[in-house]
Amino acid sequence: MASSRAFARAALAGNPSDGYAGAVLALCVPELAARATATAASDALSDPPSALVDATIARFGRGPCAVRWSTTVPREVGLGGSSAIVTATVRALCALHGRALAPDELAEMVLAVEVEDLGIAAGPQDRYAQAHEGLVLMDFAGARPRVERLDPTLLPPLYLAWRSGAAEASHAVHGGLRERAGEPRVRDGMQRLAGHARAAARALHDGDHGAFAHALDASFDERAALLDLDPRHEAMVHAARAAGASANYAGSGGAIVGTLPAGGLEPVARALRALNCGVITPSLRTDD
Repeated sequence: MASSRAFARAALAGNPSDGYAGAVLALCVPELAARATATAASDALSDPPSALVDATIARFGRGPCAVRWSTTVPREVGLGGSSAIVTATVRALCALHGRALAPDELAEMVLAVEVEDLGIAAGPQDRYAQAHEGLVLMDFAGARPRVERLDPTLLPPLYLAWRSGAAEASHAVHGGLRERAGEPRVRDGMQRLAGHARAAARALHDGDHGAFAHALDASFDERAALLDLDPRHEAMVHAARAAGASANYAGSGGAIVGTLPAGGLEPVARALRALNCGVITPSLRTDD
C-alpha cells in the first residue's frame, strides 16, 4: 500500500495564457488537497468510482490495482481539482511500484490522462504547478515548458476565495477560447497576459508589492476584455476590489485570488462571504 497527495493550484497572474504559448505565475495551496492510496489488486478499482482515477491506472500501465481517493479541493471552480486527483493517484502508483518520475514527467503524464485519454480541454499550468509545488513561474513559449521556482516568502499576504454555487467546468471556458485562438485579438491578449505573469514575478524579486498587485488586477482585466465572464464570478472580483484587495481569477472561473489591503483579511472576507464564498489565507507550507 502507498499513499500520496497533490495540492490545489491558484494561478496568480497570466492565466489562461498557458494554453497559448504564454506564461503563468501560480501557487499551490496546501490547505486544499487530493489524496490517494494505492494497493495491489486483481482488478482495477477506484473508490469512490472515478473516470479520472480509472484512466490514470490504465495510463500508468503496471497492471490492476485499487485506488481509494478523497479531495478537499472545491470542484469546478478553477483550482485544479481534477488534475490534483490524477496527480495524487500517479504519485501513489509510483510509490507502490517503486517508479520515480521527475516533476516534468509527472506533469506530462497527468496532462496525457486528462487531454488524450479523457478528452478534457485543459491547459498545462495545473499539472506543472502541482508537480513542482510551491510558487512557480511557468513559461510555455518554447518547445518545452520552463519552470522557475520562486521563494514563496516573497509573496505579500494573500486571500483565496471560491463560490461552489457558481461552479463551471473548465472546458466550458477553454473549449470556446480555443476555437478563437487564431484571432489576432486573442493572440495579442495572450501575449499581454504572459507579460503580466512575468511582471508579477519580477515584482516579487524586486519586493514591489504594488506592482505585483497590479499584475494580478491586469490579468483579470485582460481576461474580461477577451471573454464573456459569468456575472457571479465577476461579482466576486468587484466585491474584493471594493474592499481594497487586488483580484484575479485563480483559474477558469469560480475562484479568485489576490493581495490583501492594509486592513487585512476581515473586510475582504466579509464582502466575499456575503456572496456565499469560502475564504482562506493560503499558507506557504508544503508538508502534509
